[in-house]
Amino acid sequence: MSDGQRNTRQLILDSTALLLERVGAEAMSIRDVCQAAGVTTPTVYHHFGDKRGLLEAVAAEGFERYLGAKRSRTPAADPLEDMRAAWDNHIGFGLDHPAFYRLMYGIPDTEESPAAREAHRMLLGLLERLAEAGRLRLPPEEAATMIRTAAVGTTLTLISSPDAPGAKELAERMREAVFAALFSQDEPPSDKSAVRELARTLLAALSARSARELTPGENGILLELLHKLSL
Repeated sequence: MSDGQRNTRQLILDSTALLLERVGAEAMSIRDVCQAAGVTTPTVYHHFGDKRGLLEAVAAEGFERYLGAKRSRTPAADPLEDMRAAWDNHIGFGLDHPAFYRLMYGIPDTEESPAAREAHRMLLGLLERLAEAGRLRLPPEEAATMIRTAAVGTTLTLISSPDAPGAKELAERMREAVFAALFSQDEPPSDKSAVRELARTLLAALSARSARELTPGENGILLELLHKLSL
């Protein structure tokens, strides 16, 4: 694709995005796009095939814009802080760009675009950091599905019913409910201290009552090992 063709394609995308914000996807026509972009109908069809192809391209453009701020963000020391910011930014983008958002999460297959897959990888990366820190209660892929479902549902609800009862604080309440289910809020103890506490607990139990499955000699060895681990 030449620079001229690339510029024309971007002009059509930008013009469509502005129209979407004003009139929405249902009311927008290819003719409206042509008038806004100053191009002919065959030009739009050449680049996008039909209206659906144009809307899918605009949805991919929405993911690119959404990722812009995420790519430039410096990771925080606490991955949970990054996760909280990611949730808030997701909701904020949807409320600031409702027409884009409805396309991004309302048209089948738009989440298969390269930018959408990158967004998913970034979410998984955050969840893997939390898993490595011992603060994630589900496998990363399962947690990602739960977060995405909650965030998208919350955003679409706020877009369509901004004045519904409880809407004002819905995003924050949903975030805290989901995070409470998925994440440990506090840093876990170090591996060494965790082992020490477990050893002390088991040592106390076995000191009062030997394990019946073990011989006296095996019980003695186990108590000795637990004593060393508890120091």
